[in-house]
Amino acid sequence: MIWMSLVILTFFSGVLVDYLLQRSRVKIAVIEATPVRAAPANEAELSPRYVEGFLVPEGIRYHPGHMWLKSEWRNSARVGADEFAAKLAGNIDKIDLPKPGQWFRQGQTLLKLHRNGETATMLSPIEGEVVEVNREVLNNPSLLRSDPYGKGWLVSVRVYDELSPWRNLLPINLVTNWMKDAVTRLYAKQPALVPVAADGGRPVEDLLSGVPGAEWQKTTAEFFLP
Repeated sequence: MIWMSLVILTFFSGVLVDYLLQRSRVKIAVIEATPVRAAPANEAELSPRYVEGFLVPEGIRYHPGHMWLKSEWRNSARVGADEFAAKLAGNIDKIDLPKPGQWFRQGQTLLKLHRNGETATMLSPIEGEVVEVNREVLNNPSLLRSDPYGKGWLVSVRVYDELSPWRNLLPINLVTNWMKDAVTRLYAKQPALVPVAADGGRPVEDLLSGVPGAEWQKTTAEFFLP
């Protein structure tokens, strides 16, 4: 009788273990099948950080050409221009964005900014396929200046290589020094900016506006790395 009880106990123990394993697999499958979307980038939801007066939020990654990148859906990311780039570009007339379906490699020209007959180009911080463009910023380019990390976002990109979004981006611990260097170089290049660049510690909406001899296309090219 004892051995029979042991056999029955072993049998039911195996059934219980199998049941628990199957249940765990189902839970894992459900979690993996559920898309996880990060909150849309905006100044209120990102951790604010200011470097030399410019907003450089934490929680996103930066490309040396002053583009930012933030994960959204699994295998997709939202892309925009940082505040330094937005204020340097200033009162632009038009933005040219790619069409959905276009594929870009990191470092290729992603968009064009137009101002007074001149053109500035900005580079893609990521390799992937454009899946969405911000129609609002196309219709109202001033959003790029007023809310570069929120309503002024530019494109969403589908990523097929999980590691590619982070290649050649600035290491998080170097972002502050990188931005300080950019501001220092800009003020050295345009000394007239120093007294007008800050309004209560914050940059003016259009950094090069009213600066005698400012070369908009040449200056933006130096920082946007086309």
